Amino acid sequence: MDAAMRIFDISKSFPPEEKYSMVDQIRRSSRSICANLAEAWRKRRYEAHFVSKMSDAESEAEETRVWLEFAFKCGYINQKQFQELDDAYDKIVAQLVKMLSQPGKWRIR
Repeated sequence: MDAAMRIFDISKSFPPEEKYSMVDQIRRSSRSICANLAEAWRKRRYEAHFVSKMSDAESEAEETRVWLEFAFKCGYINQKQFQELDDAYDKIVAQLVKMLSQPGKWRIR
């Protein structure tokens, strides 16, 4: 949630021509991680559903990283902002991968 909110704040300063492309996409993908995690957590009784939603969250996290790289290369964010957010999403992906490697550990029995 914190990383998605940081992206929301930073993306307010993106140029107007990016409003319906990059801004929408990076906000959507960063928010989708949280939404998929919430859905996975509530459905953790069902391993297949849990894994599916966790996998979706992982994909959205990687998509967010791609949009961050575009934002950096287009000059919309600086090196420090990019590095901080990329590091945050690297940690998020690592945790998701860890959870996906042992889905049974997180299930309600």
